[in-house]
Amino acid sequence: MGETVVVRTSFGTSDVDEARDLLGTAYYSNFMDVLAGPRPFLADFTIGQLGALTIGDLHCGADVRMRFGELGSYHVNVPLSGHMAWRQGPRPAVLRTGPRRAAVLQPRGDTYLDRWSGDCRVLAVKVDRDALEENLERLIGRPAHGPVPFDPEFDTTAGHGLGWTRLVRTVADDLREESATLSHPLVAAPLQEALLNGVLLAAGHRYRDQLEGPAPKLRPTPVKRAMAAVRERPEHPHTTTELAAEARVGVRWLQEAFKRYVGMTPMAYVREVRLTRVRDELRAAGPGERGVSEVAFRWGFTHLGRFAEQYRARFGELPSQTLRG
Repeated sequence: MGETVVVRTSFGTSDVDEARDLLGTAYYSNFMDVLAGPRPFLADFTIGQLGALTIGDLHCGADVRMRFGELGSYHVNVPLSGHMAWRQGPRPAVLRTGPRRAAVLQPRGDTYLDRWSGDCRVLAVKVDRDALEENLERLIGRPAHGPVPFDPEFDTTAGHGLGWTRLVRTVADDLREESATLSHPLVAAPLQEALLNGVLLAAGHRYRDQLEGPAPKLRPTPVKRAMAAVRERPEHPHTTTELAAEARVGVRWLQEAFKRYVGMTPMAYVREVRLTRVRDELRAAGPGERGVSEVAFRWGFTHLGRFAEQYRARFGELPSQTLRG
């Protein structure tokens, strides 16, 4: 997937043209009209780009109507309050989406947001078409002929839909707080992959059963390739998708093979290798040369409390004890 770049912007305005221009820059060219109603227009946008995804926490204050044309990307709207009435395609039916449901829009087909209610705060997730389709092909281990025909809505209160929505909310909160964690490449790349995989599991489409089905017959050679790739470059922001490509197998295949032959997931193995490298570095450090937090962060452990627990579970002592030697 390449380097995962994180870019943030927060924006508030009562000027409709300013709001329209910002949404055009971050998402899609659009026309916006404020509808008659008791609420004044007061846009409040926090938008971040996480590699192939654009994630926004958006609120307009007043009821608005918007037209977009074809989006060119997949898009998911998750209303946290209020509602959205929308339609897409040549002879579209109007759908009303509110809390408990997410709306899924396709790359093709003119798109209309007939009413975005003023009390509607929405998590708006733009997903690059090529990135999602390439990720799907890696997961199923064969070509997928896009665009993927998603069902127009999915449930956000249970199962994969609930898990994906919680993850998006966490990312949106971190964007608003300008968390440094999201900018770390060892965090950003796996997070992008988790969001791409998550929407493929949460939304309905013709490949959905293949993502849940059993993997083909397992063989150890691809597992060895993936393990070697991790050992050669443990500092690289590995993802399960990239390791599957290294091993020349599908993601589901690699996940099940790792559980059988290694006893853990691919990303757990990455963590184990990095913990070992941390231990080696702490053991080699001279008095006052470096601190535990410096070494931990360099190897991708951004939550020091959780890192210390994982380290003690693995080596039977705290990292500070290893450093004191």
